[in-house]
Amino acid sequence: MTELINVKDLQSFFFVDEGIIKAADKVNLSINKGEIVGIVGESGSGKSVSALSIMKLIRPPGKIVSGQIWLGNENLVNKEIKEMRKIRGKRISMIFQDPMTSLNPRLKIGDQISELIKLHSLESEKDSLFHRLLASRKKNKIARQIAVENMKKVGIPDADKRYDSYPHEFSGGMRQRVMIAMALSAQPDLLIADEPTTALDVTVQAQILQLLRELSRELGMSVLLITHDLSVISEICDRVYVMYAGSVCEDATVQDLFERPLHPYTQALLKCIPRVDSDEQNIQPIKGEMPDLTSLPDGCRFAPRCPYKFDPCDHQLPELYAVSGDHRVRCYLYADEALNDQILPQNNL
Repeated sequence: MTELINVKDLQSFFFVDEGIIKAADKVNLSINKGEIVGIVGESGSGKSVSALSIMKLIRPPGKIVSGQIWLGNENLVNKEIKEMRKIRGKRISMIFQDPMTSLNPRLKIGDQISELIKLHSLESEKDSLFHRLLASRKKNKIARQIAVENMKKVGIPDADKRYDSYPHEFSGGMRQRVMIAMALSAQPDLLIADEPTTALDVTVQAQILQLLRELSRELGMSVLLITHDLSVISEICDRVYVMYAGSVCEDATVQDLFERPLHPYTQALLKCIPRVDSDEQNIQPIKGEMPDLTSLPDGCRFAPRCPYKFDPCDHQLPELYAVSGDHRVRCYLYADEALNDQILPQNNL
């Protein structure tokens, strides 16, 4: 597969009176064209900060301290604000958890989509479908036609009529569909979805996830899904990065992760999910709390909560060990396979 995004050693910190919050610390991740990749972890694990860094939307007191974010052959870290504005929306779009905070309550839904379409047409290539907007005196009419097409594409019924509706006239699920239609206004290469289903009921959540999967396949669009819920990851993603306290602790294909979760934190997350294939209803919460990001431990960040901790864990942060070609884990239990066999018990998940 062709690589679209490659994040290398990303460090995004927040400089506050209490100290330096290491929200994303040497994060490495990649996304291939047409692939759906998930980032999962508890609140404060660095998921959203990593995604916002890709968009270069980190604001003071936060900043990208170091690292590289490659979009094709362009390093986004070196881009000025003016250059990033041309990339945002056009090549990378983002949708958020609560669409009401992103939609203007005073403007009709269709007009908000149309304005984005007209805006992105100014930056489009000559062979783009938006070039007809530049060559036409009927920009508003054509923008409306494209907006209605996008609304239909994301499953909004009676799109021609709903074009003139206001945000408060839509349900939460329909507002999220509107946000996806807006994100598609410039046919981006990558759609970042930050907790897009958290505020929705289970049925609507499943519909939104199915929609993202269908759009990815139909348009060849990559998706980066940010969530705290591994069950959401299992529904839609091809690969997944598990984050804890600002760093990636495990990454694998979704199938590998669920069949053979390696990191003790990943195992603990899975034990928090109710199982429909078991009569056992014993959900096991993770004991303890995530460390203070202004005062991280010298060793493994999960060590204070880990049932398998041994001496090296307290002294130095382990590397990401490649267990197989597509499966890596940041844990000393896998530094040596013989050591792993002796210490880590079989998972009965």
